Amino acid sequence: MPIAAVLLVLGAAAGHAWWNYLAKGARIDAPFTYATVLVSLATLLPVAVAGYAVVRPDPGWEVVGLALVSGSLHTLYFWLLTQGYRVGDLSLVYPLSRGTGPVFAVIGGVLIFGERPSPVAVAGIMAVVAGAVLISLPRRVDVRQALPSVGFALATGTIIATYTLWDKNGVSLVTPVLYAFGIEAARTAIMGPYIAVSGDRRAGVARAFREQTRAVLGVGILTPLAYLLVLVAFTLAPVSYVAPAREISILFGAAIGLRVLREEQPLRRATGAAAIVGGVVALAFN
Repeated sequence: MPIAAVLLVLGAAAGHAWWNYLAKGARIDAPFTYATVLVSLATLLPVAVAGYAVVRPDPGWEVVGLALVSGSLHTLYFWLLTQGYRVGDLSLVYPLSRGTGPVFAVIGGVLIFGERPSPVAVAGIMAVVAGAVLISLPRRVDVRQALPSVGFALATGTIIATYTLWDKNGVSLVTPVLYAFGIEAARTAIMGPYIAVSGDRRAGVARAFREQTRAVLGVGILTPLAYLLVLVAFTLAPVSYVAPAREISILFGAAIGLRVLREEQPLRRATGAAAIVGGVVALAFN
């Protein structure tokens, strides 16, 4: 895995962890989500215009279709994730969804793109996933009560793998910045009618900007920029390496939890963090 790809993934992971921290205390509903999507679109617009002026691509309708499907998958991902949070604990849903997503993506990379991770890379992938789960899983889980949230988490992981593989193909046809802008434009178009038909939802968007300004701007700006770094990494390294390496975001999230939120269980989190770092190092120098 090229060092440039590793640095891109590290930057994306830091951005991903920070926007999750900003969203942690927010009132996440459809108007809030749409407000962040509008900010994301505005964030990428000048970069996309500059990129188009330099590259002058002729992507065609195939790329438009790819971006539209990807925007739909990203919208479905967020809905499944929030539904999982509503019926279960974040500490269960988040690690299962983030941990299973790269596993499915690696399998897809092997089956679809013909990638062949080396034994060292496979060990690194397993270390990253194991560390992510170890950091985030609660000490005790009520299996019966957890079943619905587990279902949503596994569905979310499937969607993560699906859009990861889909977007790997997308950035092979058009420059990442234009593809990222296309994703956000698709999300805006998909959610727009749902927001527009309800006066309460339209008012909710304005209220989100007014009452949750920091979270809206932080999530709206960091989300597309972090994923743009991932899309660029896809052009430099196999998806079976990039997908699990992204989970180092959980390491950053754990650091935020320990230092900023004063969360407990530092030993278990430190062990999981060491596994993630070791796995990423194995991928980087493989």
